Amino acid sequence: MLSAQTVITSPTSSADFRCSLNYSDRFVRRKRLHTDCGMAFLLDLDKATNLRHTDQLKLADQTLIEIIAKPEFLAEITGDKMLEYVWHLGNRHTPAQVEAKRILIQHDHVIEHMIEHLGGSVTHITEPFMPLGGAYGHGRTHSHEHVKSTHAHTH
Repeated sequence: MLSAQTVITSPTSSADFRCSLNYSDRFVRRKRLHTDCGMAFLLDLDKATNLRHTDQLKLADQTLIEIIAKPEFLAEITGDKMLEYVWHLGNRHTPAQVEAKRILIQHDHVIEHMIEHLGGSVTHITEPFMPLGGAYGHGRTHSHEHVKSTHAHTH
């Protein structure tokens, strides 16, 4: 089975195949995956990585596979107090796709009830989910991984 050990984050050429993954499945280190047309391959990265929509994986034979954000069941939040809703979501480390007139989160009846209690509207939709990265512009917001570098905060 062919394996991929390289992620291309700013691709400059077209991919040979596509691999559609939901938000949860795009956080991966080592896993057997399938392209949308059924070709199996092994993703074998050095560390857990947040694959983003349009990233490419390079297989050992130089084949390129484009990562596609797969549509999933989401809650669309709208209302008059968007900054307040974003604050509450961030306070709970809820991954969120923040746009000018709406916020998307994964379906969570507790969080949705809180938003409605605050006066917001929640509508269920199905579309790709591409939330913002963490405080340092990368990774997952709920990981709490403390990175040893000159840019990390100290306690």
